[in-house]
Amino acid sequence: MFLIKVLTFNPVQENTYILYNENKDCIVIDPGCYSDEEKEALKSFIDKNELQPKLLINTHCHLDHVFGNKYIAEAYQLTLQIHKNEEAVLQMAPASGLMFNLPFDNYKGELIFLKEGDIVSLGEDSLQVIEAPGHSPGSICFYCEKQKFIIGGDVLFYQSIGRTDLPGGSHEGLIKNIKEKLFVLPQEVKVYPGHGPATTIGDEIKYNPYLI
Repeated sequence: MFLIKVLTFNPVQENTYILYNENKDCIVIDPGCYSDEEKEALKSFIDKNELQPKLLINTHCHLDHVFGNKYIAEAYQLTLQIHKNEEAVLQMAPASGLMFNLPFDNYKGELIFLKEGDIVSLGEDSLQVIEAPGHSPGSICFYCEKQKFIIGGDVLFYQSIGRTDLPGGSHEGLIKNIKEKLFVLPQEVKVYPGHGPATTIGDEIKYNPYLI
């Protein structure tokens, strides 16, 4: 069974997720740790719980979600996994960082590409990849059918949705994907977003002002 730890990092208050199991293996999703203190906080949780990171994944590659990619990849000898359509976004991230006075060393290693329907496994537990572009060109979510939760990145928030005014964004596409890919999931599915508090599919169907 997956256990989920959320750590909130950087000036944009991005949610970094660590999914781990009883075997003490873990997946790091969207390491947004920027400062040395934040990187240490992430590493400290891993070390204190005697976890062994097996996978490094980005839901998408906007700079606030990728600050810690290089650090985690080098610390645990991991290859970053993203959607193919996020490769250019990842490459642009350092330039975006300079615009916001947030310079950082970007991940420059090999990439493993994920697509719709792929299964990401950690021992006996698994996540299904759901493509949901609109906030970014290659946004992906990770759905655990067994435990009824989804790691959604910046696709769907508590009573909100991801912004679509950045390069590669599409408001129409985002709305379509939320309704056709996420709102068809069971209403009790818990949504862990890239920013802010968790919510559920059912609550967003009923109360999200952008989707009613």
